[in-house]
Amino acid sequence: MENSAFTSTLITWYREHHRDLPWRRTNDPYKIWLSEVILQQTRVSQGLPYYLAFCERFPSILELANASEQEVLRLWQGLGYYSRARNLHRCAKQIVEHHHGKFPTTYHELIQLPGIGDYTASAIASFAFMRTTPVIDGNVFRVLSRMFGILDDIAVPKTRTTFKEHSAKLMKYAAPDQYNQAIMEFGAIQCTPKQPKCAQCPVNNFCYAYSNELQHRLPVKTKKNTARKRYFYYYVLKSGSRLFLKRREHKDIWQGLYDFMLLESSTEMDPVTILTDNLADPRIMDQLVIGEPSAEYRHKLTHQHINARFMEIEAADEKAFDDWQQAFDLQAYSKSEVHELPKPILINNYLKADIF
Repeated sequence: MENSAFTSTLITWYREHHRDLPWRRTNDPYKIWLSEVILQQTRVSQGLPYYLAFCERFPSILELANASEQEVLRLWQGLGYYSRARNLHRCAKQIVEHHHGKFPTTYHELIQLPGIGDYTASAIASFAFMRTTPVIDGNVFRVLSRMFGILDDIAVPKTRTTFKEHSAKLMKYAAPDQYNQAIMEFGAIQCTPKQPKCAQCPVNNFCYAYSNELQHRLPVKTKKNTARKRYFYYYVLKSGSRLFLKRREHKDIWQGLYDFMLLESSTEMDPVTILTDNLADPRIMDQLVIGEPSAEYRHKLTHQHINARFMEIEAADEKAFDDWQQAFDLQAYSKSEVHELPKPILINNYLKADIF
Protein backbone atom coordinates (compact mmCIF):
# COMPACT_ATOMS: atom_id res chain seq x y z
CA MET A 1 0.00 0.00 0.00
CA GLU A 2 1.33 3.43 -0.86
CA ASN A 3 2.15 5.75 2.01
CA SER A 4 -0.19 8.44 0.74
CA ALA A 5 -3.12 6.02 0.47
CA PHE A 6 -2.56 4.67 3.98
CA THR A 7 -2.36 8.14 5.49
CA SER A 8 -5.45 9.32 3.61
CA THR A 9 -7.47 6.30 4.76
CA LEU A 10 -6.21 6.75 8.31
CA ILE A 11 -7.29 10.40 8.44
CA THR A 12 -10.72 9.55 7.03
CA TRP A 13 -11.14 6.83 9.64
CA TYR A 14 -10.08 9.22 12.41
CA ARG A 15 -12.60 11.89 11.44
CA GLU A 16 -15.40 9.35 11.66
CA HIS A 17 -14.39 7.36 14.73
CA HIS A 18 -12.24 9.44 17.08
CA ARG A 19 -13.25 10.01 20.69
CA ASP A 20 -14.17 13.54 21.68
CA LEU A 21 -11.58 14.34 24.35
CA PRO A 22 -10.99 17.81 25.83
CA TRP A 23 -7.28 18.02 25.02
CA ARG A 24 -8.12 17.50 21.35
CA ARG A 25 -10.15 20.71 21.33
CA THR A 26 -7.21 22.97 22.15
CA ASN A 27 -3.80 23.95 20.86
CA ASP A 28 -2.78 25.31 24.27
CA PRO A 29 0.62 23.66 24.93
CA TYR A 30 0.02 23.74 28.70
CA LYS A 31 -3.16 21.66 28.49
CA ILE A 32 -1.69 19.36 25.85
CA TRP A 33 1.35 18.80 28.08
CA LEU A 34 -0.87 18.06 31.09
CA SER A 35 -2.84 15.47 29.15
CA GLU A 36 0.26 13.76 27.78
CA VAL A 37 1.95 13.49 31.18
CA ILE A 38 -1.21 12.25 32.90
CA LEU A 39 -1.93 9.67 30.18
CA GLN A 40 1.54 8.11 30.28
CA GLN A 41 0.95 4.52 31.45
CA THR A 42 -2.64 5.48 32.30
CA ARG A 43 -5.92 4.63 30.57
CA VAL A 44 -7.97 7.55 29.22
CA SER A 45 -10.93 6.65 31.44
CA GLN A 46 -8.72 6.82 34.52
CA GLY A 47 -6.74 9.89 33.48
CA LEU A 48 -9.61 12.12 32.33
CA PRO A 49 -10.88 13.06 35.83
CA TYR A 50 -7.31 13.95 36.86
CA TYR A 51 -6.83 16.09 33.76
CA LEU A 52 -10.04 18.00 34.50
CA ALA A 53 -9.07 18.41 38.17
CA PHE A 54 -5.62 19.79 37.28
CA CYS A 55 -7.09 22.20 34.73
CA GLU A 56 -9.57 23.46 37.31
CA ARG A 57 -7.11 23.78 40.18
CA PHE A 58 -4.20 25.05 38.05
CA PRO A 59 -5.73 26.82 35.02
CA SER A 60 -2.32 28.05 33.88
CA ILE A 61 1.28 27.00 34.23
CA LEU A 62 1.88 29.88 36.63
CA GLU A 63 -0.60 28.49 39.18
CA LEU A 64 1.00 25.07 38.89
CA ALA A 65 4.51 26.46 39.33
CA ASN A 66 3.45 28.42 42.42
CA ALA A 67 1.80 25.42 44.11
CA SER A 68 3.57 23.35 46.74
CA GLU A 69 4.85 19.90 45.83
CA GLN A 70 2.60 18.42 48.49
CA GLU A 71 -0.49 19.96 46.87
CA VAL A 72 0.52 18.63 43.45
CA LEU A 73 1.15 15.13 44.84
CA ARG A 74 -2.15 15.19 46.71
CA LEU A 75 -4.07 15.99 43.51
CA TRP A 76 -2.09 13.28 41.69
CA GLN A 77 -2.88 10.67 44.36
CA GLY A 78 -4.08 7.41 42.84
CA LEU A 79 -2.43 7.82 39.42
CA GLY A 80 0.81 6.13 40.43
CA TYR A 81 4.29 6.69 39.00
CA TYR A 82 4.65 9.76 41.21
CA SER A 83 7.89 10.86 39.61
CA ARG A 84 5.64 12.13 36.81
CA ALA A 85 3.96 14.53 39.24
CA ARG A 86 7.26 15.73 40.68
CA ASN A 87 8.67 16.30 37.20
CA LEU A 88 5.45 18.05 36.17
CA HIS A 89 5.96 20.50 39.03
CA ARG A 90 9.67 20.98 38.30
CA CYS A 91 8.98 21.54 34.63
CA ALA A 92 6.32 24.18 35.38
CA LYS A 93 8.76 26.04 37.61
CA GLN A 94 11.48 25.92 34.98
CA ILE A 95 9.19 27.21 32.21
CA VAL A 96 8.05 30.09 34.41
CA GLU A 97 11.57 30.95 35.61
CA HIS A 98 13.53 30.47 32.38
CA HIS A 99 10.98 30.80 29.58
CA HIS A 100 8.73 33.56 30.97
CA GLY A 101 5.87 31.09 31.36
CA LYS A 102 5.82 30.22 27.66
CA PHE A 103 6.43 26.72 26.31
CA PRO A 104 9.33 26.33 23.87
CA THR A 105 8.00 25.62 20.38
CA THR A 106 10.48 23.06 19.03
CA TYR A 107 11.14 19.40 19.83
CA HIS A 108 14.80 20.05 20.65
CA GLU A 109 13.95 22.77 23.18
CA LEU A 110 11.07 20.84 24.73
CA ILE A 111 13.08 17.67 25.31
CA GLN A 112 15.50 19.62 27.53
CA LEU A 113 12.76 20.19 30.12
CA PRO A 114 12.35 17.96 33.22
CA GLY A 115 10.14 14.94 32.64
CA ILE A 116 9.72 15.59 28.92
CA GLY A 117 11.08 12.77 26.80
CA ASP A 118 10.90 11.91 23.13
CA TYR A 119 7.19 11.06 23.12
CA THR A 120 5.96 14.11 25.06
CA ALA A 121 8.23 16.54 23.21
CA SER A 122 6.99 15.20 19.89
CA ALA A 123 3.36 15.40 20.98
CA ILE A 124 3.56 19.01 22.21
CA ALA A 125 5.54 20.11 19.15
CA SER A 126 3.05 18.61 16.70
CA PHE A 127 -0.25 19.22 18.52
CA ALA A 128 0.46 22.75 19.74
CA PHE A 129 2.94 24.09 17.18
CA MET A 130 2.29 21.94 14.05
CA ARG A 131 5.88 20.66 13.94
CA THR A 132 6.54 17.59 11.80
CA THR A 133 7.60 15.38 14.70
CA PRO A 134 6.31 11.78 14.70
CA VAL A 135 4.88 10.58 18.01
CA ILE A 136 5.85 7.01 18.90
CA ASP A 137 3.93 5.18 21.61
CA GLY A 138 2.68 1.61 22.07
CA ASN A 139 -0.24 2.21 19.72
CA VAL A 140 2.02 3.48 16.94
CA PHE A 141 4.48 0.61 17.38
CA ARG A 142 1.58 -1.83 17.05
CA VAL A 143 -0.08 -0.25 14.01
CA LEU A 144 3.11 0.22 11.99
CA SER A 145 4.59 -3.18 12.81
CA ARG A 146 1.38 -4.99 11.85
CA MET A 147 0.58 -2.89 8.80
CA PHE A 148 4.03 -2.79 7.23
CA GLY A 149 5.58 -5.96 8.66
CA ILE A 150 8.27 -4.26 10.72
CA LEU A 151 9.83 -7.11 12.70
CA ASP A 152 12.34 -5.13 14.78
CA ASP A 153 12.18 -5.72 18.53
CA ILE A 154 10.50 -2.67 20.09
CA ALA A 155 12.17 -3.42 23.44
CA VAL A 156 15.48 -2.38 21.84
CA PRO A 157 15.94 1.42 22.14
CA LYS A 158 17.34 1.93 18.64
CA THR A 159 14.17 0.45 17.15
CA ARG A 160 12.34 3.67 17.99
CA THR A 161 14.40 5.41 15.31
CA THR A 162 13.25 2.90 12.71
CA PHE A 163 9.61 3.54 13.55
CA LYS A 164 10.07 7.31 13.66
CA GLU A 165 11.60 7.28 10.20
CA HIS A 166 8.74 5.19 8.84
CA SER A 167 6.14 7.40 10.50
CA ALA A 168 7.81 10.53 9.13
CA LYS A 169 7.29 9.23 5.59
CA LEU A 170 3.57 8.72 6.25
CA MET A 171 3.29 12.10 7.92
CA LYS A 172 4.12 13.97 4.72
CA TYR A 173 0.57 13.47 3.47
CA ALA A 174 -1.37 15.07 6.36
CA ALA A 175 -1.20 17.82 8.94
CA PRO A 176 1.22 16.73 11.69
CA ASP A 177 -1.29 17.00 14.51
CA GLN A 178 -3.99 15.07 12.64
CA TYR A 179 -1.64 12.30 11.57
CA ASN A 180 -0.25 11.74 15.07
CA GLN A 181 -3.69 11.79 16.68
CA ALA A 182 -5.09 9.49 14.01
CA ILE A 183 -2.49 6.74 14.20
CA MET A 184 -2.54 6.69 18.01
CA GLU A 185 -6.34 6.58 18.05
CA PHE A 186 -6.36 3.84 15.42
CA GLY A 187 -4.16 1.73 17.67
CA ALA A 188 -6.24 2.52 20.74
CA ILE A 189 -9.67 1.55 19.43
CA GLN A 190 -9.24 -0.32 16.10
CA CYS A 191 -5.86 -2.09 15.97
CA THR A 192 -5.95 -3.07 19.65
CA PRO A 193 -3.43 -5.38 21.38
CA LYS A 194 -5.50 -8.50 22.03
CA GLN A 195 -8.65 -8.28 19.92
CA PRO A 196 -8.00 -6.09 16.88
CA LYS A 197 -11.09 -5.39 14.79
CA CYS A 198 -9.51 -6.78 11.62
CA ALA A 199 -12.77 -7.61 9.85
CA GLN A 200 -13.87 -3.97 10.03
CA CYS A 201 -10.42 -2.50 9.35
CA PRO A 202 -10.37 -0.11 6.36
CA VAL A 203 -6.83 -1.18 5.42
CA ASN A 204 -6.98 -4.91 6.15
CA ASN A 205 -6.40 -5.78 2.47
CA PHE A 206 -2.95 -4.24 2.72
CA CYS A 207 -2.05 -5.32 6.27
CA TYR A 208 1.01 -7.58 6.56
CA ALA A 209 -0.08 -9.05 9.91
CA TYR A 210 -3.64 -9.74 8.73
CA SER A 211 -2.44 -11.40 5.53
CA ASN A 212 0.00 -13.61 7.43
CA GLU A 213 -2.13 -14.14 10.59
CA LEU A 214 0.50 -12.47 12.75
CA GLN A 215 -1.69 -9.95 14.58
CA HIS A 216 -0.95 -11.50 17.96
CA ARG A 217 2.79 -11.78 17.32
CA LEU A 218 3.37 -8.19 16.29
CA PRO A 219 4.92 -6.00 17.40
CA VAL A 220 7.94 -8.08 18.37
CA LYS A 221 8.83 -7.39 21.99
CA THR A 222 11.16 -9.37 24.22
CA LYS A 223 9.82 -10.17 27.64
CA LYS A 224 10.79 -8.07 30.61
CA ASN A 225 12.48 -9.46 33.69
CA THR A 226 10.18 -10.95 36.30
CA ALA A 227 8.89 -8.36 38.75
CA ARG A 228 10.59 -8.30 42.15
CA LYS A 229 8.46 -9.26 45.16
CA ARG A 230 8.60 -7.03 48.24
CA TYR A 231 6.94 -7.63 51.60
CA PHE A 232 5.88 -4.49 53.49
CA TYR A 233 4.83 -4.57 57.14
CA TYR A 234 3.14 -1.35 58.16
CA TYR A 235 2.60 -0.44 61.81
CA VAL A 236 -0.26 2.01 62.22
CA LEU A 237 0.58 3.86 65.42
CA LYS A 238 -2.47 5.51 67.01
CA SER A 239 -3.01 7.69 70.02
CA GLY A 240 -6.53 8.95 70.47
CA SER A 241 -7.63 10.34 67.11
CA ARG A 242 -4.08 10.94 65.89
CA LEU A 243 -2.02 8.76 63.56
CA PHE A 244 1.74 8.69 63.04
CA LEU A 245 3.04 8.89 59.49
CA LYS A 246 6.33 9.68 57.76
CA ARG A 247 7.36 11.23 54.47
CA ARG A 248 9.23 8.89 52.14
CA GLU A 249 12.53 10.63 51.35
CA HIS A 250 14.79 7.99 49.86
CA LYS A 251 15.07 7.24 46.15
CA ASP A 252 12.50 4.49 46.08
CA ILE A 253 8.88 4.15 45.07
CA TRP A 254 6.48 6.84 46.32
CA GLN A 255 9.18 9.40 47.08
CA GLY A 256 7.61 12.47 48.70
CA LEU A 257 4.43 10.63 49.74
CA TYR A 258 3.40 9.72 53.26
CA ASP A 259 3.04 6.27 54.76
CA PHE A 260 3.24 4.55 58.16
CA MET A 261 6.12 3.09 60.10
CA LEU A 262 7.47 0.41 57.78
CA LEU A 263 9.59 -2.69 58.07
CA GLU A 264 10.40 -4.62 54.92
CA SER A 265 11.39 -8.22 54.33
CA SER A 266 12.51 -10.15 51.26
CA THR A 267 10.30 -13.06 52.35
CA GLU A 268 6.91 -13.37 53.99
CA MET A 269 7.10 -13.09 57.79
CA ASP A 270 4.89 -12.75 60.83
CA PRO A 271 4.31 -8.98 61.44
CA VAL A 272 4.76 -9.32 65.20
CA THR A 273 8.00 -11.27 64.85
CA ILE A 274 9.63 -8.81 62.46
CA LEU A 275 8.60 -5.88 64.69
CA THR A 276 9.95 -7.52 67.86
CA ASP A 277 13.22 -8.37 66.11
CA ASN A 278 13.71 -4.71 65.17
CA LEU A 279 12.96 -3.12 68.56
CA ALA A 280 15.79 -2.10 70.86
CA ASP A 281 13.61 -2.98 73.85
CA PRO A 282 10.75 -5.37 72.96
CA ARG A 283 9.31 -4.97 76.47
CA ILE A 284 7.61 -1.77 75.31
CA MET A 285 5.10 -3.99 73.54
CA ASP A 286 3.60 -4.82 76.94
CA GLN A 287 2.52 -1.16 77.31
CA LEU A 288 0.66 -1.05 74.00
CA VAL A 289 -2.58 -2.38 72.54
CA ILE A 290 -1.60 -4.56 69.58
CA GLY A 291 -4.23 -5.27 66.95
CA GLU A 292 -4.48 -8.26 64.66
CA PRO A 293 -2.55 -8.07 61.37
CA SER A 294 -4.74 -7.09 58.43
CA ALA A 295 -5.44 -9.18 55.40
CA GLU A 296 -2.81 -8.89 52.70
CA TYR A 297 -2.97 -5.87 50.41
CA ARG A 298 -1.38 -6.38 47.01
CA HIS A 299 -0.14 -3.59 44.78
CA LYS A 300 1.46 -4.23 41.39
CA LEU A 301 3.99 -1.83 39.91
CA THR A 302 5.86 -2.21 36.64
CA HIS A 303 8.97 -3.86 38.07
CA GLN A 304 7.85 -4.95 41.50
CA HIS A 305 4.90 -6.43 43.34
CA ILE A 306 4.14 -5.18 46.85
CA ASN A 307 2.55 -7.52 49.41
CA ALA A 308 1.57 -5.44 52.43
CA ARG A 309 0.05 -6.11 55.84
CA PHE A 310 -1.02 -3.49 58.36
CA MET A 311 -1.11 -3.80 62.13
CA GLU A 312 -2.61 -1.19 64.44
CA ILE A 313 -0.71 -0.33 67.61
CA GLU A 314 -2.42 1.98 70.08
CA ALA A 315 -1.14 3.91 73.09
CA ALA A 316 -3.01 6.14 75.52
CA ASP A 317 -0.14 8.64 75.53
CA GLU A 318 1.72 9.81 72.42
CA LYS A 319 4.96 9.82 74.42
CA ALA A 320 4.92 6.03 74.33
CA PHE A 321 5.96 6.34 70.69
CA ASP A 322 8.82 8.81 71.24
CA ASP A 323 11.59 6.32 70.43
CA TRP A 324 9.76 5.07 67.35
CA GLN A 325 9.11 8.61 66.16
CA GLN A 326 12.81 9.37 66.26
CA ALA A 327 13.89 6.09 64.69
CA PHE A 328 11.39 6.22 61.82
CA ASP A 329 10.95 10.00 61.39
CA LEU A 330 7.29 9.77 62.33
CA GLN A 331 5.00 12.69 63.02
CA ALA A 332 1.52 12.76 64.56
CA TYR A 333 -1.38 13.99 62.41
CA SER A 334 -5.08 14.54 63.02
CA LYS A 335 -7.69 12.82 60.87
CA SER A 336 -8.21 15.93 58.72
CA GLU A 337 -4.45 16.40 58.30
CA VAL A 338 -3.98 12.78 57.23
CA HIS A 339 -6.71 13.25 54.64
CA GLU A 340 -4.81 16.17 53.08
CA LEU A 341 -1.43 14.40 52.94
CA PRO A 342 -0.39 12.91 49.58
CA LYS A 343 -0.32 9.14 50.06
CA PRO A 344 0.28 6.04 47.94
CA ILE A 345 -2.97 4.45 46.78
CA LEU A 346 -2.09 1.41 48.91
CA ILE A 347 -2.16 3.54 52.07
CA ASN A 348 -5.27 5.40 50.97
CA ASN A 349 -7.14 2.14 50.35
CA TYR A 350 -6.22 0.88 53.80
CA LEU A 351 -7.36 4.10 55.48
CA LYS A 352 -10.69 4.00 53.71
CA ALA A 353 -11.27 0.33 54.45
CA ASP A 354 -9.92 -0.04 57.98
CA ILE A 355 -9.73 3.27 59.83
CA PHE A 356 -11.54 6.27 58.34
